[in-house]
Amino acid sequence: MKPSLAMVGVNAALAALAALTLFPLVWMVCASFMTPGEASTYPPPMLPASATLVNYRVLFADYGLIRQAFNSLLISLCATALSLLFNLSAGYAFAKLRFRGRERIFRLLLGALVIPAQITMMPLFFMLKRMGLVNSTPGVLVPWLASVFGIYLVRQYAQSIPDELLEAARIDGAGEGRIFLQVVLPLLKPIVVTLAVLAFMGSWNDFMWPLIVLTDRDMQTLPVALATLSREHVQDVELMMAGAVITVLPVLVLFFALQRYYLQGLLVGSVKG
Repeated sequence: MKPSLAMVGVNAALAALAALTLFPLVWMVCASFMTPGEASTYPPPMLPASATLVNYRVLFADYGLIRQAFNSLLISLCATALSLLFNLSAGYAFAKLRFRGRERIFRLLLGALVIPAQITMMPLFFMLKRMGLVNSTPGVLVPWLASVFGIYLVRQYAQSIPDELLEAARIDGAGEGRIFLQVVLPLLKPIVVTLAVLAFMGSWNDFMWPLIVLTDRDMQTLPVALATLSREHVQDVELMMAGAVITVLPVLVLFFALQRYYLQGLLVGSVKG
């Protein structure tokens, strides 16, 4: 069957849009391997004349960004684990457990979705200051403990689990904790992966909250350290592109490795319930 003219046109348009979207990323990677000043020539070259790792050596050896990269990785992993713990537990409770005021509390949580996160940063900062958590790793992790969107996503997906399956486990003598871990959690695999990807990407790329709550340079995350460095080396295009590659690469690898489960969780979770 020959493809129709309309199909060829649609595919060509999609290919053009994909190339247009990928072009800045490809040039960013190429520029990170250029010698200092090479990317500032006109017209800017697409490929490095002689590929070099000098920009990466400057970032890690001279400016010590290995420390900030480790901080970002540690915070992102802890934020992902905590987000999964609280969001999965709360979402399952709102979907399957019966308690007084369940629907009212859930509607109240949904109403909080319209409140911009920036508005809550100031009162949250003062709360953490009173608790002595400013300039500490636990203070950075507090906003990632739970999210309304994560709870909603888990609830919508968990509602598709048959009540008969849970009742059969209770009749067999299983407690609620065992039911959640051995029966419910394996069925939530797409949502687990989706939440993990969202939490890791969000915490890894987060700039505003670490900038507010962390004052010690040795505790800063990678985006904050690169933003500080860019003010001093705004003309060093190749150096900044190397820093951008270091920031973008982990989340791209994670997304492409888990995109099948990630998209499945978003699509299925959006139609359940």
